[in-house]
Amino acid sequence: MQRKPGALRNGAPFTELPEAFKRLQSILLKRPGGDREMVDILALVLHHDESAVLVAVEMALEAGVPSKPHILNLLGRLVELPRPAPVKPPEGLELTLEPEANVSRYDRLRETMNVA
Repeated sequence: MQRKPGALRNGAPFTELPEAFKRLQSILLKRPGGDREMVDILALVLHHDESAVLVAVEMALEAGVPSKPHILNLLGRLVELPRPAPVKPPEGLELTLEPEANVSRYDRLRETMNVA
C-alpha cells in the first residue's frame, strides 16, 4: 500500500474500514496527493493503538480539518508519553553559589547609548 497508494481506491480490504476512515478517505482522495496522505494515516496503526488513531480521525473530522498533520497532532495529544524523571546532576556540576542578577550594568549601558 505504501508503494502503490492508488490501491486505496479499489482495494477490497478497504471496504471494511470504520466509518470515520471511510469519510476521511472520501475527503482526502479528492485532493492531490490524498492517496499518499490516507496511506500515511492508515499506517499510523502500525505504531499506535487503532482505537487512538480512530479517535484522532473522528476529532479531525468534527473539527473540519481532515489532514495528516492535524491527525498527527491530535494523536500525539491522545497518547502523550509520561514525562521522564528529572536527572540529578553529578556533584561536580552542582552550583555552590547562585548567580545574582545585576541589572545596574544594563542601566549603565543604556545611559551611554542614550548619550551618543
